[in-house]
Amino acid sequence: MGPSDEAKGVVVSQLVEAIKDISALPECKNASKKICSNLVRRIKLLSPLFDEIYDRYDELNDNELEGLQALKVCFDTVKEFIKSINEGSKILQALQIDKIAGKFHELTVQIEETLSQIPYNLLNISEEVREQTELVHAQFTRAKVRMDSPDPQLQLDLAIAQKEKDPDHAVMKRLSEMLHLRTVNDLKKESLSIHDMVISSGAVSDDLFETMSCLLKKLKDYIVMVNPEVSMYEGEKTVIRHRSPVIPDDFRCPISLELMKDPVIVSTGQTYERSCIQKWLDAGHKTCPKTQQTLLHTALTPNYVLKSLIALWCESNGVELPKKQAGCRNKKPGSSSSDTDRAAIDTLLQKLANGNSEQQRAAAGELRLLAKRKADNRVCIAEAGAIPLLVDLLSSPDSRTQEHAVTALLNLSINEANKGTILNAGAIPDIVDVLKNGSMEARENAAATLFSLSVVDENKVAIGAAGAIPALIDLLCQGTPRGKKDAATAIFNLSIYQGNKVRAVRAGIVPPLMRLLKDAGGGMVDEALAILAILASHQEGKVAIGQAAPMPVLVEVIRTGSPRNRENAAAVLWSLCAGDVNYLQLAKGLGAEEVLKELSENGTDRAKRKAGSVLELMQRIEPGVVPQV
Repeated sequence: MGPSDEAKGVVVSQLVEAIKDISALPECKNASKKICSNLVRRIKLLSPLFDEIYDRYDELNDNELEGLQALKVCFDTVKEFIKSINEGSKILQALQIDKIAGKFHELTVQIEETLSQIPYNLLNISEEVREQTELVHAQFTRAKVRMDSPDPQLQLDLAIAQKEKDPDHAVMKRLSEMLHLRTVNDLKKESLSIHDMVISSGAVSDDLFETMSCLLKKLKDYIVMVNPEVSMYEGEKTVIRHRSPVIPDDFRCPISLELMKDPVIVSTGQTYERSCIQKWLDAGHKTCPKTQQTLLHTALTPNYVLKSLIALWCESNGVELPKKQAGCRNKKPGSSSSDTDRAAIDTLLQKLANGNSEQQRAAAGELRLLAKRKADNRVCIAEAGAIPLLVDLLSSPDSRTQEHAVTALLNLSINEANKGTILNAGAIPDIVDVLKNGSMEARENAAATLFSLSVVDENKVAIGAAGAIPALIDLLCQGTPRGKKDAATAIFNLSIYQGNKVRAVRAGIVPPLMRLLKDAGGGMVDEALAILAILASHQEGKVAIGQAAPMPVLVEVIRTGSPRNRENAAAVLWSLCAGDVNYLQLAKGLGAEEVLKELSENGTDRAKRKAGSVLELMQRIEPGVVPQV
């Protein structure tokens, strides 16, 4: 038995969403900008192909579907790779540009070979889209043969900057421009990226770290030289006092007002010098000195990012490094911090497993904060075995413990590997129960967690089967503005799976969506239209939307809405009007023809195609046909 129409629709809709996700990624601002832009541009040009296939996915055969599935895997790999280089160190990417260029070429080859397996010339698509697809395929074929080369000027300048103690200013200027490290704030972000990378990766050699640090310092020296009135931190316009530099406020302990040597974070999120806050706690205080909030617990978490920035500031301003850091240059950066983190996490897990209710609440709250702060914390917490213990706490009678547990799982789920661990721990039914019966904060974070988990396609089925959709619709109707947004995002993502569209329609989602769509001041028009557009592709969804008298508001959105909303409104209109003369006549009577003509000229590419398709249908209406009511 071949794949069902439902399965075909899921694959094609995933391809459409994958291209949207890739198109929405920020432009690469690093050494691989040109190579990355070329690949993204070619992928975006394939969008019309999948938009047209989506309208006829039931016609796909097994071989065509297999090719589309393989292409979806390629696109997912592209998206994750671009995200990783966007979030990483620009200096590291420049040093490893040959390796990155090779990876982009490998992805280009995979996409070209996969495209060759899809007989798009035989598919039921327009001639215009077929021609564009052939041109794009030809571009991929040429790129497969001729690999994009890294900028030779960049490689030469990098070699000079590494070799020479005081590189020529023209060299440093070009590096600053090519790496998009033009301001002190850019350098601050780069320093954080390097720090996080070193802390989280055991594969970074000391020599590579030293090279990166040296290049960062030379870039900083160049930027401060060409703009001497700009401070190194926070972009403050202050004159640097060479004899007595002003210590940035963020580097001073709020208690002693001295430069921090060993900054630590308390449960309120404030940072203090370890010795100062420890004296405060030893004196019996249970509050945060700065905010006066009651501390949920007394655990102190090292603030490694701030510690790194203080060290860099000291080095840049000729200030003697704090004694606790002075001897760390010869040690592997981060070598002791992971041990400290793991010891603290193990202690918290003991409290989760064996502590009383108050200790469990405090430990879950601390894990929630740790998982929010750093990517390596999310890995460490999961590896220590926290996820099953947190899942157990989802059924806690204490509402605050429940909130901490579900939010900790939300933060942990940001890590892709943790998604599977959470699912395997049997968390979904318990998260759905929190969504139904928890406090408003817990319900909101449960909805966000389900959205995060549903990014993995197979989880969409499990979440829908667990009864999440009616509870999400309830939150969509009754939640706070943030809760409604979380619920809408989760519903949209779940509805990419065809079976969940039916669940949502039968659970009564269309009337609430229509209310949100008509409430222009409610801030939910975008979300409502996006969900309606995806539901309208299913027959039951189309019927339910049609029964809600949507035509006047759809025509008005096409007339006055944002580009994305006009596109989605046109998509819903097309779904309703295809094969139904009554809807065509109703739309025509409301002035849709005029606004569709304008949209076909000025809308997004997909909006133009949808508007053109509806206009073609309208032109076929026999004169004098009256719509049935």
